[in-house]
Amino acid sequence: MGSSTSLRAITHRLTTTPVQDLPHVAPYVAASLSDCSDIISAPQAKKTANSDDNDALLVNKLKARVTSLVQDRTPEGRWTGVVLVKATIEAGQWEILHECAPWVRGLLSILSKYDPISTKRLSIITLTRIFHLTYQYPTLVREITTPSLPNFVTALLNLVSVKQPNGEQSLSKAPLLLETVLSAFTELISRHPTIFRPFSNQLQNLLLQIVGSSNLSSSLSSETVHLAQTLFVSLHHCAPKNTSSEKWTKDCKNTITSIHQTADHIFRSVVEQWESSNPQFKATQSSIVQGPTPGDDGSNALGLPSWQGVNSGATRVVTLLGLLSRFISGRTQSVVNIPVGAILDLTSRLTAVTFPAAGDDNTQANREFSREERVALWNELPRIHTACIDLFRATTRTLGSSLISVAQSILEQTTWIFEAEFFNSHLRTSCYLLITEILPLVGPSMSKSNVFSVATLIRKCCHDLIPADDNRTSKVQHSEPKAKSKGAQTMNVDAFLNPAHGVSQTKDLASTETYSAALELLPHLYNFLPVGYIPLPLRTEMDRAAILTANRAAMSSSVMNPMPPVKGRRTTPSILPFLARRHSKELEVECLLRPRMPVIVGSAGGVYEADDYEEEEEDDSNHVPVTVSALSNAQDVRFAATNEPSSESTETHTVQSRNKNDNLDESNPKRPNDLPQEPQLAKKARFEDGTFSTTFRSTPVTLSEVSLSPAVAPLASAPPLPAVSSSVTAPPVESTALSGVVAKAQNDDEDSDEDMPTLNLEPDTDDDDE
Repeated sequence: MGSSTSLRAITHRLTTTPVQDLPHVAPYVAASLSDCSDIISAPQAKKTANSDDNDALLVNKLKARVTSLVQDRTPEGRWTGVVLVKATIEAGQWEILHECAPWVRGLLSILSKYDPISTKRLSIITLTRIFHLTYQYPTLVREITTPSLPNFVTALLNLVSVKQPNGEQSLSKAPLLLETVLSAFTELISRHPTIFRPFSNQLQNLLLQIVGSSNLSSSLSSETVHLAQTLFVSLHHCAPKNTSSEKWTKDCKNTITSIHQTADHIFRSVVEQWESSNPQFKATQSSIVQGPTPGDDGSNALGLPSWQGVNSGATRVVTLLGLLSRFISGRTQSVVNIPVGAILDLTSRLTAVTFPAAGDDNTQANREFSREERVALWNELPRIHTACIDLFRATTRTLGSSLISVAQSILEQTTWIFEAEFFNSHLRTSCYLLITEILPLVGPSMSKSNVFSVATLIRKCCHDLIPADDNRTSKVQHSEPKAKSKGAQTMNVDAFLNPAHGVSQTKDLASTETYSAALELLPHLYNFLPVGYIPLPLRTEMDRAAILTANRAAMSSSVMNPMPPVKGRRTTPSILPFLARRHSKELEVECLLRPRMPVIVGSAGGVYEADDYEEEEEDDSNHVPVTVSALSNAQDVRFAATNEPSSESTETHTVQSRNKNDNLDESNPKRPNDLPQEPQLAKKARFEDGTFSTTFRSTPVTLSEVSLSPAVAPLASAPPLPAVSSSVTAPPVESTALSGVVAKAQNDDEDSDEDMPTLNLEPDTDDDDE
């Protein structure tokens, strides 16, 4: 009932509102149509059965109004019609799709009219969605997609390109709809390759202008260039039958060759130490490449346009490396062979030339070319090397564990670049992300020298997580000796005026990509690097970064991967207290703090079943508490004079007996070897007549009250006594005299000598004084 009311309100508002005001209410109407999807998507037979609510009449009225708006003469009406077409199709699905052919023709006509850019963009998005939804219905593909898609492709090419006098099409100067067009082609080309096959050459020429022209790429967004690269890789779907893999391989090799050709020109100002692993490849000699500025006016393997200048050449290399990454990560129609060897050969050449160290500018210099050209190359190297790292990441994600054979080579090239150019934040971010992905593959098998090679990267990762404090620097400067004059000291006055500046700077740092990449890398360093090979100072920096950033994953990994003990060096303390304080509510932290809660029943010597454990518990409650209670009375009776009331004679006798026993304990301390052993089970405890008082026990004796003297306390070296549960309360022992207790204990000993050992509380020989 609610859906019918909403649909009636929508149709009433669309018919009564003037066309000029419809764009203001179109968003509300489009959102309300989703609430009526149960009526719009219902089959026609069901609508007829529920004719009491006139649902079918309302749906037909809605479709008629939308059709009239799509064909309206005003731009406002057509814009509203495009919005309502997409909302109605999403709500009605098949029931609306099989009748949307008039809408498709109306949307195609809008692309050729002088409508606003927003209307054309919405038309492209709506038509792409219609073709996408009809793909799962062969009947609708035959009736709607096949007749309309060629006209759609032609209309889009006309929107972003201009026909030249020689018959070729070139990219228009201001392609406002280029990103939308490329996105539509990328989504549809893999689903309908045969329809796109006649347009493959036009598309390839258009895409090469985007990928290869450095001047044009500077005015386009990075997303547009990425879409062009993805679409260029997808062109192999349009190849004739059983030739798609050959098309893919050919384009991939031509891309690698084009990068080498561009590198021949931009690297002419340095002397390269690289030698190709492919004997058939020969780099162009720098002496042959002459000219005031580096450039390429000759033919290119991919057919790319010419370029001039170091900056344009570096942009060409970066773009082609991105294209090569799309070749590696994109989906293919058939099985292809990835040229991993050629890719590593290319990256080894590009990474061999690195930013020079301070005062080492002339090491790789080629004297035939100017120093200005060489400096321009140094400035472009971090951008080129970042693209190489991104290529490594694409290869790692695609091949996974199949990359283990060459993962070490990738790691070496990465660390070589990082040590030379870690000052670039984009390079550090890419390196952190790559190491995060490659450590699970090669980390556990790394040698000690390999771990030392990534020490610089680990240290910089910790520094990116904990930046240097300007206030601390100023304090250090104040603490220096006063040998320097006051005028020579430099201090940050703003740090005193605005102390909250450092806090805001730390918050801004937490939102950067470099910080996020370093935060993600830190736990992997604990989990996948051999812990014993990490130097102690480096491990200390890692723990410090984990604590100060409150990184729960890193702190937990540090606790679970402690430093192994080394002879002659103190044990490295654990950071478990910091983890427990910062993340006390986390379940994994609770498991680390209390790993054996609840207590596991059993011991190292055997496994106990539940029934056996209950039987042992019953045996302990029947035998052990009586003996222990007797022994407790024998020991506690010495203190009865101070704890319980008694007669004067008994009190005096008890004090004398206590002093006598204390002297015996002090003069004859029990050694571990003197403790009662298992073979001495038959030996009885000796109690002298008249030694103990007949003090009564008014309260029951429990195991928690028993405190053995140091002479009979079990030690670690002694054999374990029968297990006694501390939670079992002994039954009360009621006796009128100590002799009764002793007699009962002796009777129990005689009955069960093998079950329970006895303790000898006094020496076997009498004192000489007596």
